[in-house]
Amino acid sequence: MITPLDIENKKFSKQMMNGYSVEEVDDFLDDLTIDYSKSYKENSELKSKIEELNKSLEHYKTIEETLQNTLLMAQKTAEDVKNVAKQQADQIVNEAKGNAQKQAQDLENEIIVKKKELDDIKKQFDIYKAKMESLLISQLELIKDINKED
Repeated sequence: MITPLDIENKKFSKQMMNGYSVEEVDDFLDDLTIDYSKSYKENSELKSKIEELNKSLEHYKTIEETLQNTLLMAQKTAEDVKNVAKQQADQIVNEAKGNAQKQAQDLENEIIVKKKELDDIKKQFDIYKAKMESLLISQLELIKDINKED
């Protein structure tokens, strides 16, 4: 690319006849140098700005990628926590069911034992009742015998 300094230092060979006016060419080159210097400087600044913006863009792309990865990791972690909580809840429910079944079985066993005890007590009562009845009958017979003798 031609620099403003190249334009400023450009020299043309002089012709004797039908040549350009040196003064007009120099004036034109001076004007061209000024305009080209401005454009060259602006172009350089814009290139620098583009480079800076590209670096910023890359930086923000990196941040975006990091945020996306973080979001995915957070979603996965949330799913993992949810699954673990569900497993724990299922385990608690299963343990509660097991405990309830065990307690129900224990109560059924206790009921069976109490029924057996009740049956035993009824049998003892029936035996006692029969003994008492027998005793009362024998006593009644004794009283009748005593009354017959008198």
